This record gives sequence, structure tokens and C-alpha cells, in this order.
Amino acid sequence: MNGRFWTFEDLNEIAVIEKECFSEDAWNVRMLAESFLSGHFVGTLLDEDGVITAYGGLSFVEEEGELELIATAEMFRRCGRAKKVLDDLEREAKKRGVKRIFLEVRVSNTPALMFYLKYGYQGLYARSRYYANGEDAIVMKKEL
Repeated sequence: MNGRFWTFEDLNEIAVIEKECFSEDAWNVRMLAESFLSGHFVGTLLDEDGVITAYGGLSFVEEEGELELIATAEMFRRCGRAKKVLDDLEREAKKRGVKRIFLEVRVSNTPALMFYLKYGYQGLYARSRYYANGEDAIVMKKEL
């Protein structure tokens, strides 16, 4: 597993994995590019023999960051890839002066909730009807 920062050339492949993982709420290439080019975003990924197997992205302003996306391609799940991506993002956030990271996760996404809790994120509150289908989100935070 080779961890590295996103390049502009990665965006199409990331968008394909996004669609596979999050059919309803997937980020498209335009959304990925806007974040990537914003100057307040860092994206890391795992590249294995030229194939992206996991990725994540974090936006930041001053001392606060928001974990915008994190995913692992289906056939590579449950092998520690998401943890590696999360570790890389948190390390980069610290370098950029971020002191706390927030995220939203679907209330029905038990694997993601358990993942975040395991790695130090705490639930703060629910956002009612946050997702397009009306599902609530749990807002979580981690102090770095």
C-alpha cells in the first residue's frame, strides 16, 4: 500500500469508487475538483499497483477540519485501509494547524459509526433529515 496525496489525474477514478460506495450521495468529478482546487482541502489515498483502493478528503479552516469523505473500494475492505487513510489525513491536518475534526455520518451506517468511535471520534448530536432521502446524520468530533 502506497499512501500519497491526490493528484488531479486521480479524480475520475475516485469518482468511480464514490459512485460504487455511495450511490445516492456520491461526489461527482466536478465536486471533487472544486474541493481539490479550493486551497483548503487535503486528500490522501492508497495506491496499489496503480489502482486506488481507498481515499479520503478533509477540508479545513484555521483550527477546524471536516472529514468530507472516506471510502474503501468494496473488494479491499476490512483490511485496515480506511484506518491508514484516516491516520494520514489526521497527520496532515495537525501539520496545517487543525485542532479538531468534525464529520457527519448516517445514523444507519453502523460500520462507519463503530469505526469512528473506535478511533476516538465522539458523537455530539443528530442533524435531522440531513441526507436527501430524509435520513438523520450523527455529527461527530475528534480533538487532535
